[in-house]
Order: sequence, then structure tokens, then C-alpha cells
Amino acid sequence: MKLNWFKYASPVTFYPLAGKLIPWFALSAAGLTFAGLYLSFFVAPTDFQQGESYRIIFIHVPAAWMSMFIYIVMAGWAAAGLIFNTRLSSMMASALAPTGALFTFIALWTGAFWGKPTWGAWWVWDARLTSELILLFLYLGFLALHAAIDDTRRADRASALLALVGVVNVPIIYFSVKWWNTLHQGASVSMTMAPKMAATMLLGMLIMALACWMYSIAAALARVRCIILEREQQAEWLAKLTKEPA
Repeated sequence: MKLNWFKYASPVTFYPLAGKLIPWFALSAAGLTFAGLYLSFFVAPTDFQQGESYRIIFIHVPAAWMSMFIYIVMAGWAAAGLIFNTRLSSMMASALAPTGALFTFIALWTGAFWGKPTWGAWWVWDARLTSELILLFLYLGFLALHAAIDDTRRADRASALLALVGVVNVPIIYFSVKWWNTLHQGASVSMTMAPKMAATMLLGMLIMALACWMYSIAAALARVRCIILEREQQAEWLAKLTKEPA
């Protein structure tokens, strides 16, 4: 049996599907977070150079990964909305932006808490830190621009253009430690070389990253359902659906 994914490109079919998926992703996020935090803070060994302060990496690194990944996905949905003029694509881009901003904020603050004992300063105008701060401004700019325009379709197009322009910042964040001489350490995990940390540390970080991923999907699905309710409130299909028993 061949599954037709294109039918879920419409709010009328995606809305109930999202409602069914949210609990699974939310429960997965909760379970993975519990396992990841336990492994990271109670099982992983103490770092021989940084001591216990290094453990903030288990929150900082997954948050930084998600801040970049969500922006790329958000820009992809925004581009799909521009190219194919699909309502759901623009809704998904709007639904992802707050979660991306949240993870960027977490990455910046945990980085500051990590930087104080490591560098002796809460903040430096390092290439990696500065480009990550710009990413936060891009997320906030996307949200502010969309909210400032009353016409929904015009707001979708304008914010989509901003999102696409801002994509250039993502590779700058990723490669900044290679392109410039910065205080920020290089990547501890790479696809082209062996990891620079103990297996337990790596496992804890990857589990936390997966937990962040599950949370992001659950949050985006819940938020896009709210957006659908707001934008499609006059639609007949929504009126019938909301009257049906759960």
C-alpha cells in the first residue's frame, strides 16, 4: 500500500494527524531527557581539564545544534511556501521560529555559564558567539516582521524572504572556528574523525540532542495546530471537526 504524503500538505488533513503525533513525540522527549540527564550528570566521568563545569556541554551543544538545524528547516518550509504557495508550509515556518529562538537563547546563556570558568569572561566578541547572537536576532526578526504585518499572506512572504537571506549565517556559525582564530573550541563530534570524548560523554550528548529533536517536533506540531485554528477558523471542515467528540 502506497502512502500518499501529498494529501497531508493541506491543513484539513494535517491538523488531525498532528494531534495524533504530538503525544508520541512529547513522551519520547520526556523519556530521552530523563535518560540523557541521568547519563550526563551521574554516569559520565569528570573531565580531567575542566572538572565538573564541562557538564554544561550536555545542554549547550544540543541546544546549539538545534538552533542551527531548526533555522534551516524553517527556511526550507518558508521557501516551499513561496515556491508552491502552500498555506501549511508558511504555517510550519511560523511554528518552528519560537522553538528555534528558544534553543538559540539557551545555547547563548549556557555558553556564557561555561565560558566564565573556562575563559574567565561571560562574553567575548568571538566569531562563533557573535554569529550565534546574530542567529537569535534573525529568529526574533522573523517573528517581529510576521507580527507587524496584518495581512497573513504578505506577512508569510516577507518573513520567508528574511528567513532565506538569514540562511547564510548558519554555515558561518558552523565553520567560524575553522575560518577564524577564535577562543571557542573546535567540534568535539565530527563525521570525518573519531570523537574527542569518552564514549559515555558522547552517548549522553547524543541522547540529549535526540531529546531536543523530539521536543522540537512536538512543540512545532502543537503550535501549528494553534496557527491552523487561528487562520482557518471560518473554514467548514474545522467547524465540523471541532464539533466531533474527541
